[in-house]
Amino acid sequence: MKLENEEEENKEFASPPCMMHELDPTYSEFAVNNKDAVQEQDVKRWRKAEREHLIKQRLAIPPDIRRRSNGQITGYLEEAIGDVKGLIISCYWPFKGEPNLHPFMKRLEGQGGICALPVVVSLGKPLFFRAWSQETPMTRGVWNIPIPQETAPVVVPDVVIAPLIGFDPSGYRLGYGGGFYDRTLAGITKTVRVIGVGYQLAAIPTIFPQWHDIPMDIVITEQGEIPLEAKKSCNEVR
Repeated sequence: MKLENEEEENKEFASPPCMMHELDPTYSEFAVNNKDAVQEQDVKRWRKAEREHLIKQRLAIPPDIRRRSNGQITGYLEEAIGDVKGLIISCYWPFKGEPNLHPFMKRLEGQGGICALPVVVSLGKPLFFRAWSQETPMTRGVWNIPIPQETAPVVVPDVVIAPLIGFDPSGYRLGYGGGFYDRTLAGITKTVRVIGVGYQLAAIPTIFPQWHDIPMDIVITEQGEIPLEAKKSCNEVR
């Protein structure tokens, strides 16, 4: 399956959950309940609504602006990673209007790097990664997203490029809600650099990070690498 035939589908630091009641009144309905389970459900409901809103905005980006933004994102990404020789870099196949990194993926092999793509095993399970090149036979995975066939070797990335729906100033990522990346990163024993990639419209004041959320090392949009503020725990801000 060739890439050319695939197209995309047509502040202050992030406040931790214990500070939700001190945010803008917009978020007042999510004031912390004494029971963690209630708070978690509040966050889930808020994230679901915010996710739908941000995806709708992303899909509405005009094609010419999207193409220009994708080129800018790719350039900033290459600058941030630097020399890719010897590195295994996990990318992604664009889904629901995500930035298209196909040009970067195509160039990796020629520059001495190895491109990988994530594979979903099942809900509630970590991802694993298979090596990918332009000659790799492909099949359809979860959500009909193309993935390498089982003949492609399983690899462990040095750099994980994670698509994001939203992100906050501390580098916490709002994804699709499956928790795949968080579970995966928590289980990788070697040091992995995590780079979030998305459009600037994905910037939000907070995702209400929970104990299981893992912050990204850097975030890149069409405006470049976004400066991230230090993460603070609930105890530190009380």
